[in-house]
Amino acid sequence: MKIASIDTYPIAVPLHKPFKTALRTVTVAQSIYVKVTCDNGITGWGEAPPTHVITGESLVSIEHTIRTILAPVLLGESVLNRDTLFGALHASCVGNTSAKAAVDIAIHDCLARFCRLPLYQFLGGAKRMLETDYTVSVNEPEEMADDAERYIKDGFRTLKVKVGKDSIDKDIERIRAIRSRIGDDAAIRLDANQGWSAKDAIRAIRRMEELKLPIELVEQPVKAGDIEGLKQVTDATHTIVMADESVFSPADAKRVLETRSADMINIKLMKSGGIHQACKINALAESCGIPCMVGSMIETKLGITAAAHFAAGLNNVTKVDFDAPLMLTGDPIVGGVVYNRAVMTMPDEPGLGIDEVQFQEHVLS
Repeated sequence: MKIASIDTYPIAVPLHKPFKTALRTVTVAQSIYVKVTCDNGITGWGEAPPTHVITGESLVSIEHTIRTILAPVLLGESVLNRDTLFGALHASCVGNTSAKAAVDIAIHDCLARFCRLPLYQFLGGAKRMLETDYTVSVNEPEEMADDAERYIKDGFRTLKVKVGKDSIDKDIERIRAIRSRIGDDAAIRLDANQGWSAKDAIRAIRRMEELKLPIELVEQPVKAGDIEGLKQVTDATHTIVMADESVFSPADAKRVLETRSADMINIKLMKSGGIHQACKINALAESCGIPCMVGSMIETKLGITAAAHFAAGLNNVTKVDFDAPLMLTGDPIVGGVVYNRAVMTMPDEPGLGIDEVQFQEHVLS
């Protein structure tokens, strides 16, 4: 079963409401879809969103990398020799992790379809259902409280609250406003997106602990490269600290795990370069007794379905953040993971379980 063609399709879908973090504001979800076709007729799909502030990639660079670097390396190769194939994929260029992820996902889709298994079962089959959080973008405290209240009423039991854009006092004001509106039953995860220094993070987390503002975990409080600072925050607070942008590769994970710089790792396929490398990161974490969360960028249901299959396949993945498709005004994907508010159910069909891709008005010219 050899790769016969690799095709790319740029797409764009508007969001219901701007998505705001300490790093960027997004109003339209843009992605490159990838279709891998094998010589026996089996096809697989993948997705790569441009997230220049995290992966350094743009829509143009992703498509260029796939067409001119990755495709020439992979065309004519057998997907059944997967370790060799994925090794060649990741050795083909430095970085470009989202471009690699899209192709990696499409190949995994082909492999699972060939084996007539849903991808999550192909990867381990740990669970069939997941529960996602919903993200509260960073805005003024009252607007964030309004959003949080609405999401809880919509059936979400966990909120991921963006902070780190301005002062610590303002962030604490945001959390107090949200807690006053939704009570203490719902879980709150904070994501600073590298917005704090180590000292500010320690002060903020300790202050919230003193105020008895229940926080489930704090994600990436410091700059991605500041592993010492990340460890300082982890050691100085009682709240769970999770590494996100600090971990792209298995080597990054090894450094964080060896130094005990975080209590959890957030794996994203677009950071790791796809499922093959993500499995290595999870295995390293599991060997150290560290659980993982699987998150995502602003992706359509194609990329999220792939991430959900990965998360559902493995026992060491204990939390997920897969709300992006719910933020979109439309979606080209028919099939894939099924949402019932916060609860996600994996499809029974082989591979990703994507029935059809309806580009229509979502295709970029």
